Amino acid sequence: MSDNSATTALAGLDCEPGVRKPDPLLVVDGVTRAFGGLTAVHVDNLEVQRGAITGLIGPNGAGKTTLFNVLSGFDRADHGHWTFDGRDITGRAAHRVARQGLVRTFQLTKTLSKLTVLENMKLAATGQRGERMALSLLPPLWRGQEKDIVRRADELLERFRLSHMREEYAGTLSGGQRKLLEMARALMVRPKMIMLDEPMAGVNPALTQSLLGHITDLRDEGMTVCFVEHDMDVVMGISDWVVCMAEGSVVAEGPPQAVGKNPAVIDAYLGRHHDEPENEADDG
Repeated sequence: MSDNSATTALAGLDCEPGVRKPDPLLVVDGVTRAFGGLTAVHVDNLEVQRGAITGLIGPNGAGKTTLFNVLSGFDRADHGHWTFDGRDITGRAAHRVARQGLVRTFQLTKTLSKLTVLENMKLAATGQRGERMALSLLPPLWRGQEKDIVRRADELLERFRLSHMREEYAGTLSGGQRKLLEMARALMVRPKMIMLDEPMAGVNPALTQSLLGHITDLRDEGMTVCFVEHDMDVVMGISDWVVCMAEGSVVAEGPPQAVGKNPAVIDAYLGRHHDEPENEADDG
């Protein structure tokens, strides 16, 4: 965890679920999502600090991805509401959430394999005049914007070291390169916050370091980052704040070092009776 304005802002906060943040960008209140008789998410209160890297951890089935899906508009909550940058975005469709400045990536990448890398990037740009039927017939009205979009795409491809793959089909990229493309494509909308669902999954160690560098760079440039990750070394290494979920609820949050020692977090991963003897004979 680096020394930055985010860590300064978060310093001294209580390490308890639902703690209020000095300048929250995303605020979640009473959000639940159930599938049949199973409650996958039940978050009473969660705030994500603006300009910080927040790591979201928890065992498999804890509800992390479901929470991401709900907040980003890819799924609907049964109850509750949430605001982003002071605006209520409860129940809004994913494309409308993205226009507000909240974007996300997926554990399984969603690149369009039969489009080129550049076409994938261009497709993500919002407010394209040429998409409108009437304006599409008048090239002078959208060609300038098209050039700006291509320029932005090329800048991001250069940043993520994908410029040499510009004209290649996205389906030819390696798994790690697809992760990079998805992150670069998400940045085409100039978001205020990016949510990354297991960005390191299936990525080789060398590329992992590159991705970590990109994530911290985004934070240092003022962007808010929230990511799901199972590698605790990664989480503890770059997060300013860590939130732990178990059985759909937030059970702990705080600075990385504090969360790593929190009994609720240890119980979530190892079970509540992990330190108890299995039988009387073991009690010695």
